[in-house]
Amino acid sequence: MSLLEQTAAWVKAHHAGDSSGHDWWHIDRVRRMALRLAQDEGADPFVTELAALLHDVGDWKFHNGDEKAGSRIAREWLMTHHAAEDLVVHVCGIIDQLSFKGAGVNTDMPSIEGRCVQDADRLDAIGAIGVGRAFAFGGKFGRPMYDPDIPPELHATFAAYKSKGGPTLNHFSEKLLLLRDRMQTAAGKRLAASRHEFLETFLQRFLAEWSGDA
Repeated sequence: MSLLEQTAAWVKAHHAGDSSGHDWWHIDRVRRMALRLAQDEGADPFVTELAALLHDVGDWKFHNGDEKAGSRIAREWLMTHHAAEDLVVHVCGIIDQLSFKGAGVNTDMPSIEGRCVQDADRLDAIGAIGVGRAFAFGGKFGRPMYDPDIPPELHATFAAYKSKGGPTLNHFSEKLLLLRDRMQTAAGKRLAASRHEFLETFLQRFLAEWSGDA
């Protein structure tokens, strides 16, 4: 099997049983979207697909806040399979910079391949699937859907963002509604517009039903 095939099989097993919205199907959607963006942007499809497959193998949210867990695990996998050092550096660099780290933290990508993967990952966090994933994650970690007495917070640092634990609905203001304006590819920006609109419609309906107005 090729490196991509081996990686896909390993990642699928690695994410088996996840119920937080970070399962294999999330990885697969990000991979397919990243490749779509890569084609439009002229990015290297091999690097893009490999980084997309590995982008969540060590997500800090599941590794006690360790923001280097992902690149460390990815590096070990790639080195075991004799990947070239420049490829390892590129893929691990993408993984290190990929995650949203708070409203006040810049996470722009230096490479076009990284921008394609990051936009694809962020597109999967908004729209209908994004809503489903947000509540799946909140339920997994015992967070309430909504508490009007706990306002959202725009975190200025990654440390503050990592320590958050508010209701799921706060996550919309703290992250999801910010992603449209942080897209870096032309197609990503186009696709994010309609998904962002869906988020706004959902929030309006949720709050109307919460208050008994709908």
